[in-house]
Amino acid sequence: MENNKSKKGLIIGGIVVAVILVVAIAVAIGYVVIQNGQNNPLASAMGGEDNMNAENTDANNSNNSQENDTNTAKENIVSNSVNNDSTNMQSSDTNSENNTTGQNPIATIEIANYGTVKVELYPNMAPNTVKNFITLAKNGFYDGLTFHRVVEDFVIQGGDPKGNGTGGATLSSVDTSIKKGSAEDKEYCIPGEFAINGYTKNTLSHKEGVISMARSDYSSMGLGDEIAKKGYDSASSQFFIMTDDNTYLNGQYAAFGKVISGMEVVDKIDEIEVDENDKPLNPPVITKITVETYGIDYGKPETLEDFDINAYISQIYGITKAN
Repeated sequence: MENNKSKKGLIIGGIVVAVILVVAIAVAIGYVVIQNGQNNPLASAMGGEDNMNAENTDANNSNNSQENDTNTAKENIVSNSVNNDSTNMQSSDTNSENNTTGQNPIATIEIANYGTVKVELYPNMAPNTVKNFITLAKNGFYDGLTFHRVVEDFVIQGGDPKGNGTGGATLSSVDTSIKKGSAEDKEYCIPGEFAINGYTKNTLSHKEGVISMARSDYSSMGLGDEIAKKGYDSASSQFFIMTDDNTYLNGQYAAFGKVISGMEVVDKIDEIEVDENDKPLNPPVITKITVETYGIDYGKPETLEDFDINAYISQIYGITKAN
């Protein structure tokens, strides 16, 4: 009887020790994940300036800003079931990114006082995104705009007509039949060509030199899948160029090309002085963007109606604007 009791005691003690070990390991893993999240530059890479205004209402704190797109992305990345293992992502050098109808288009980005960056675009990866970028460049949309946000060893971001991360293109920029400033000339967005939005053909990894589209993110606001998808489909004109490998963006942003020359220009911009909101003290100016398409007409992009998150939140919470 005593031996049986001793054996039972040993078994129970062993189970308790095992449970304690499992809990300790889980806590340790959680701590590492949290620490990695805190060190993740994505969390502040595109945080809009409007978020810094303490006088903003709840609606304004959910500002429909292309720069607010990644403030909560580390939580989204953890919750999404997308396999972001870079080993499963094809590099920009693989044959799958070559345009089977001809040579891939080459974008030339001229930046005042810095130099020229050439970017090979990949229509096979993100055809509509490439159409959008080519059309905007062809119509001179980017000429005179700036790189308004720089996060060292992460991204340089540009293409915002407002220069503060809250702007986007209007329909007249991609459809010359629409008169600029007319009632029809509204801001637009394009479908997100990446995995969490159901588009699986884009396997371009977010490595150094890759160009990708900035977008808004509503997935962590608790407003449902329909509103989350509005964020997936919210890119317009703002783009960013990776200045280091950040493959946790894979499957969540529409990468559509890679720098093939002038990376030293990108690196030079990556080192410029910025304020506390990552806005350059002297924003580099995009003199012009041209695209050599080698005789291929890529056509106009598919566009979607722009979603106003502020108006939506105001509606559901009954917030009215002061006169």
